[in-house]
Amino acid sequence: MWRLVPPKLGRLSRSLKLAALGSLLVLMVLHSPSLLASWQRNELTDRRFLQLNKCPACFGTSWCRRFLNGQVVFEAWGRLRLLDFLNVKNVYFAQYGEPREGGRRRVVLKRLGSQRELAQLDQSICKRATGRPRCDLLQAMPRTEFARLNGDVRLLTPEAVEGWSDLVHCPSQRLLDRLVRRYAETKDSGSFLLRNLKDSERMQLLLTLAFNPEPLVLQSFPSDEGWPFAKYLGACGRMVAVNYVGEELWSYFNAPWEKRVDLAWQLMEIAEQLTNNDFEFALYLLDVSFDNFAVGPRDGKVIIVDAENVLVADKRLIRQNKPENWDVWYESKFDDCDKEACLSFSKEILCARVTVDHNYYAVCQNLLSRHATWRGTSGGLLHDPPSEIAKDGRLEALLDECANPKKRYGRFQAAKELREYLAQLSNNVR
Repeated sequence: MWRLVPPKLGRLSRSLKLAALGSLLVLMVLHSPSLLASWQRNELTDRRFLQLNKCPACFGTSWCRRFLNGQVVFEAWGRLRLLDFLNVKNVYFAQYGEPREGGRRRVVLKRLGSQRELAQLDQSICKRATGRPRCDLLQAMPRTEFARLNGDVRLLTPEAVEGWSDLVHCPSQRLLDRLVRRYAETKDSGSFLLRNLKDSERMQLLLTLAFNPEPLVLQSFPSDEGWPFAKYLGACGRMVAVNYVGEELWSYFNAPWEKRVDLAWQLMEIAEQLTNNDFEFALYLLDVSFDNFAVGPRDGKVIIVDAENVLVADKRLIRQNKPENWDVWYESKFDDCDKEACLSFSKEILCARVTVDHNYYAVCQNLLSRHATWRGTSGGLLHDPPSEIAKDGRLEALLDECANPKKRYGRFQAAKELREYLAQLSNNVR
């Protein structure tokens, strides 16, 4: 096992943790009446807790009936608001059930940003609308850029939103029509015409696109159609619900070798699917770490559970416009940095080339190969292979070439051979 800190620092760390835990217990005792109240009360029925009062500066309202009717409840410690300071990412686990279905299923609730990021969003809206850091968001939103497409505007166009987020760093009209047509926070979904949305819905769509487009990625490339993303369920105010997939990939770091080989094969298949598909949209993962993937407990399927940083390039548009070097294969540069989950990429190049190896590079470097580092470990998901595989040397050679190629276009070939080799090892040949 790796020692994460020297012995003296380890003891100091344990002392600090114990002190923090002791302080937390004292706070819990001091706040015992409110603690008991928060345990008994379902705050997911509270409009202010959901921040429904901030709409249309919110993410949607399609699940409000379910929240307000008490069909969604926090799991265990998620009910204690005293622990929110530990929940920096504002991600909660909850149970949801329809009365007519009987039983409940697990869901994940997200505010799509930290408390600080959400507060900055409010201040930004207010400053743009009034010049002051605080204001009535309901009155302010119609005076921001999020409302400039209100009225009888027919289409959401690239010129209006280009660069707002990774999703629309280089949007095509085809992509934006897809976003509008599949927008789940409107009763009139199915039309690519922006004017079919209410003004409030248009503002919600644009705010989500600018602040954190993850819900729009999940809606536009849904799991029901075979895309490797968590299933989007709905939103109420600033609380978004997605389907619970399973434990994060990190929990399988020391799983049996056969299991890790299967997961590695799936990760390479995901990289291939997002790079080359019949829709000719290339979805590039700009943030790849063990925390951004989860594994289904029953089917063992790997799913992307954090899709905030996904850049979508339209290959049809690239072929049509033929930017400089558009048909030259692009090789991502290996980034041997000291930080976790490093990636080196140019968004402009990802947007301008048809053949790109970025997804293979990201998966190999940050998840599979010996270069992968996470939470103080190294060696990647395929660490410590059986002696016969280690002796053969093929797996290590393919992983090294995929992460840090020595030959020109070596990663493309290594990724292809690695997928085939992992399929053979895990008996996943289709």
